[in-house]
Amino acid sequence: MQPSEDFSRLGSVWYAKPTDTSVYPLFDEVTTAYHEGFPGHHLQIGLQMCLGDQLTRAHRLAVWHDGYGEGWALYAERLMDELGFINQPEYRFGLLCSQLMRACRVVIDIGMHLGLPIPRDAVFHPGKHWTFDLAVEMLHDYCLMSPVNAQSEVTRYLGWPAQAISYKVGEQFILDLRSQAEDKPWFTLKEFHRRILGTGPVGLDHLKELILGSS
Repeated sequence: MQPSEDFSRLGSVWYAKPTDTSVYPLFDEVTTAYHEGFPGHHLQIGLQMCLGDQLTRAHRLAVWHDGYGEGWALYAERLMDELGFINQPEYRFGLLCSQLMRACRVVIDIGMHLGLPIPRDAVFHPGKHWTFDLAVEMLHDYCLMSPVNAQSEVTRYLGWPAQAISYKVGEQFILDLRSQAEDKPWFTLKEFHRRILGTGPVGLDHLKELILGSS
């Protein structure tokens, strides 16, 4: 939850433990905490509220671009690994599961909405056309999702075309942008992140103009 405009209510992130299980594995929740919390959405959205002198009220409260927003949060997961904070084998395994799931999302989303067949040289059901059940099976078998969570994910993809793709597209865009920005005289990792977050939610092409056009 974002903070109020006057910061009388602070931003917050919370988790609800499922009530139907006595065992709740945490190996993949560390990267989720970085994604949803700090330095992901909690920092991203909270900082927008601090930029009243740079962003309009509508921009701070009502604008959202999935490629920018989810791209940053997925980049934040990778960044925390890069900075050495994912330092336990089980947490690194969770990060890799997260990355695999985001890659599978791209394949499933595009395949289902375009009615494409699975490539004939694929290991997973070669030559078959994507169905709801096949997508659930892939997420369960390859991404360690429970059947209930996998069904929920695929239902989301069907009801929100291309949104799931935006995570990897946005993350890769920011990584490419960072590589290009390294030649800029102003570049430090801290300054790059400040400029990315300082734009507020924008389309990716516009983000590139704002960052690489900076002197």
